Amino acid sequence: MSKIKVGVIGCGSIAIHRHIPEYANHPAVEIAAFCDIQVERAEYHAGKYDAKAYSNYEDLLNDPDIQAVSVCTPNYLHAPITVAALKAGKHVLCEKPMAVSNEEADSMIAAANESGKKLMIGHNQRFVRSHQKARDLIASGDIGKVYSFRTAFGHGGPEGWSVDGKESWFFKKEEASIGAMGDLGVHKTDLLRYLLNAEIVEVSGFADTLAKEASVDDNAVCILKTDTGIIGTLAASWSYTAGEDNSTIIYGEKGIIRLEDDPDYSLIVQYKNGETVRYELGKIQSNDEGGQQSSGVINHFIDAILHDKDVLVPGEEGKKSLAVILAAMESSRTGKHVKLNG
Repeated sequence: MSKIKVGVIGCGSIAIHRHIPEYANHPAVEIAAFCDIQVERAEYHAGKYDAKAYSNYEDLLNDPDIQAVSVCTPNYLHAPITVAALKAGKHVLCEKPMAVSNEEADSMIAAANESGKKLMIGHNQRFVRSHQKARDLIASGDIGKVYSFRTAFGHGGPEGWSVDGKESWFFKKEEASIGAMGDLGVHKTDLLRYLLNAEIVEVSGFADTLAKEASVDDNAVCILKTDTGIIGTLAASWSYTAGEDNSTIIYGEKGIIRLEDDPDYSLIVQYKNGETVRYELGKIQSNDEGGQQSSGVINHFIDAILHDKDVLVPGEEGKKSLAVILAAMESSRTGKHVKLNG
């Protein structure tokens, strides 16, 4: 069987550490092209993988041999490139947040529907084994009725991760639109929706720039309520200077689920009757040295193309998670509680 030929648009850190190595390790994939406005970056990877290099994404999309693309660009380019790629007949894996507005997200979904091609958003927390197990436990009633949650995603900031360091687009409102909430918070809104099998319908948020020289938020805290009546908090931060926090705790009538909150056990369930069950399910994917092996995202995307299956995080799901962080930013801006359509 011939391999799926993939193009990677944007050759920054997310491509370098996630997309490129995972495509390269997939037996059914050939990385056929790279694109970056700093063309030397594209040329470097093209040299490694015997691929083509482009400085303009439209030229890459005009290549009839390319069947799928990853969109790994700054946030403001996600929608226009994705729409163009779908119209060019390519399957698309787009990084999060999928867009910078609900209207842009709608245009991406419409383009996917019209083209008949796959559109998947790269929310990798759904593929973490501890999160999948927790979802099953919650759905089975293992901890009874869920009352509340708290989730956090924070680290020292994208300057330690981005190829451009302190000059990264992450800090620039015209390119990122949203800061820590768009980088980290959107992962957690998607995870909460996945774990609880519920939609977030009410949001109150506080966001500010406290730690970085940036025109976007670097710290945000939200209060969220689901359509099933569960309430909880979400924090996203670029100022956790002494280490990363990527934890989630679910509080239920029969017990508490602790996710990625212990260095040795990725899932711990503490029951009301005093019993504690600890699961060793492997560490969550991180930016630490040796912390990234396979996020599961690329494998799922390629499998969906090969076997014409639905993707786990289509555009519609990406939009629902995006809508929550946009509501949080609106709440912070206006000082008002925001209600969403569930």
